[in-house]
Amino acid sequence: MRITDVTPDFGAVGASDELGQIIGALMTIMLVLSVMMMLISAAAWAVSASAGNYQGAARGRMGVLVAVLTALIAGGGIAWANFLISTGEQL
Repeated sequence: MRITDVTPDFGAVGASDELGQIIGALMTIMLVLSVMMMLISAAAWAVSASAGNYQGAARGRMGVLVAVLTALIAGGGIAWANFLISTGEQL
């Protein structure tokens, strides 16, 4: 049994440079939108809680939670992909 280095060949995909730029731009847009959603939801949470509107405060809290999870998924996606690639190289 022969052990060889197996790595992904990103150059085999046509227009892989443009694809990488498009994915990077979409991730940037997703991170910016999630931060904007976090700010708006936090403001709605604060205003609703101070006015005694508990249903609005609960929706604001949920919006903050969704925005944080979205930012974590968007930011951690590249780190997870790099981890899987490096783990695959070691196998």
